[in-house]
Amino acid sequence: MARALGVLPGGVSGPPAEGFEVAYTDRCGSEFRLPLMDARAVRFEDVAPVRAFKSYKGQRHLPGLWWSATVGGHIGYESWLERDHVMLLDFDPSVVGISSQPFWLFWQSEAGRGISHAPDYFARREDGTAVVVDCRPADRRKPRDVAKFEATQAACTQVGWEFRLVGNPDTIVLRNVRWLAGYRHPRYRLEPVVCGLLAAFTEPRPLMDGALSVGDEIAVLPVLFHLLWTHELTVDMSVPLHAAAAVSTGVTGGY
Repeated sequence: MARALGVLPGGVSGPPAEGFEVAYTDRCGSEFRLPLMDARAVRFEDVAPVRAFKSYKGQRHLPGLWWSATVGGHIGYESWLERDHVMLLDFDPSVVGISSQPFWLFWQSEAGRGISHAPDYFARREDGTAVVVDCRPADRRKPRDVAKFEATQAACTQVGWEFRLVGNPDTIVLRNVRWLAGYRHPRYRLEPVVCGLLAAFTEPRPLMDGALSVGDEIAVLPVLFHLLWTHELTVDMSVPLHAAAAVSTGVTGGY
């Protein structure tokens, strides 16, 4: 799956590595603050959020909790845009760990003023690499915010993490993943049906045709959608899912 947006263009100037500090909270509630370069060894995919997900009357954003199949628990979000991107991270087969509001990043401006920023997500990939994600629509990136995103990218570059500033995802991909997400829970993995579907789609085959070859569609389709979520079956996500969509076994690309 193609990424929604790339990293910030061009080179980024920012404070030197020793100018950054990172603060985080572990799952037991203990707080830590350390130089950026020492943070490389921290498993930020396992930390607690550094900010609470508050809800109040008249609130413009809609916070909530996303149940992640990747981590087997809830991950917070502060807006529907963040919800969409944590869902896409959850769908990415290369991602093995996700946390929200993983740390505070501290640095000083050229004038000596203290600045801080908490990225939206930290994700760990299966190969050990990491990505830090900030979510903000392109038309809502004010100069002050962009400066923070650039500094965050500079910090990530220093420690070897990828940084993504993402906006609205591709509409069709989002709708497809949102549909499959309804079947992400392991309860939809019914082994006798799983074996039948994997055998039925050894070669590319229309979705509904393959499903009906295994059994009643009411019983089979939820399992098929679960296997599409887990990438044990694949389909072209760039077009709307439909009965004649070609499904096959294999692993698709990530978020």
